Amino acid sequence: MAGWCALTMAAAALLPAAAKEFPAPSASPGQQSGSQSPLVRYLGTIKAIKGNTIALTTDEGPDVTVVLAQGARILRVEPGETNLSHAVPLQLEDLQPGDRVRVRGKNSADSKFLIGMELIAIKHLDIQAKREQQRADWQKRGIGGLVKAVDAAAGTVTISVSAPGGARDVTLHITPNAVLRRYAPDSVQFDNAKPAPLSEIKPGDQLRARGNRSADGSAFTAEEVVSGTFRNIAGTITSIDAPASTMVVMDLLSKKPVTVRISAKSQLRTLPPEIAMRLAMRLRGGGPGGPPGAGAAPAGGAGAPPAAGAPAGPGGAPGGGPRGGGDFQQIVNRLPQVTLADLQKGEAVMLVSTEGASSGEVTAITLLGGVEALLTASPQGSQAFTLSPWTLGGGAAAEAGAEPNPQR
Repeated sequence: MAGWCALTMAAAALLPAAAKEFPAPSASPGQQSGSQSPLVRYLGTIKAIKGNTIALTTDEGPDVTVVLAQGARILRVEPGETNLSHAVPLQLEDLQPGDRVRVRGKNSADSKFLIGMELIAIKHLDIQAKREQQRADWQKRGIGGLVKAVDAAAGTVTISVSAPGGARDVTLHITPNAVLRRYAPDSVQFDNAKPAPLSEIKPGDQLRARGNRSADGSAFTAEEVVSGTFRNIAGTITSIDAPASTMVVMDLLSKKPVTVRISAKSQLRTLPPEIAMRLAMRLRGGGPGGPPGAGAAPAGGAGAPPAAGAPAGPGGAPGGGPRGGGDFQQIVNRLPQVTLADLQKGEAVMLVSTEGASSGEVTAITLLGGVEALLTASPQGSQAFTLSPWTLGGGAAAEAGAEPNPQR
């Protein structure tokens, strides 16, 4: 029974401290084992509703038709609630598309629909309100950077963060009840992040945390941490396969081709020539912003959760532009999105991607075209202007709360 009511990653994005998305189920009156038909349980999102018939998009993928039986128990709980004693009755007519529900019942004789005996709902407006609250809290109490050292025994992580005048080290103290999650190697979605121990974080990872800073800013008490191993790649497009949503990029540093998959959550943007030239001048040390890299931040610069897009500034998942001089990521976040058809063979690109199951194939989180001037100004230009993976997350995260989608 624990499997079906376990916290989904979509709910984790909204309520990371909760152990379950819905309260544990209670026994239905007259429920017995043996001769009676077994109860069937689904967790998902209402796609459509008419009368007492619900089209439910389940977290497992397929849609299920639910017909609520006469007298079925319908309850409403707040996001993160773990006790049904706090649930309140809900009228059938108050259910709406987008609501998260857990339904229990029995399959019809022909197995074409589920006869619902109990439905517990989390209203999508409540989820949205919680998402906005969490996004604001990430913006107010968030920090991000590149991991420099991990001391699992002491419960600390040292990260390098962007700051006026250059990067500085901050020591994160992980609280005993802190929620720790980690991105999957081939997923760009925040809700696909899995619970992971502190020992899995390693130097070079990108990390975001939410908590409280010390007065001098050198220490941070972390209540929630999300980390991942991402790749920043700069190079030239050698081929594009639009039907397969892939391209091959010749990596500037490794001198090896990398197959880049473009998913529905990937963000593609193009840098306008005038902005590219201005940033190239900065790399040379002759333009506004000072010497090379001044104002550029590590990919994990401090910011707020995105939206799951949040997958950036995704609304909902940790994201947003870096503070201090980290204007490059902010510029990227403001650019309009383009499509794969807008990119050309021979074009120079920079991208941040998943780690990938193999070094030769990755999934793009954010890909930026129009960067020829940057790479011409400095072969190492992409190291001064790194892209942040959190600009998509988020998005995943915000979307995750409202409409779970195991991409997330």
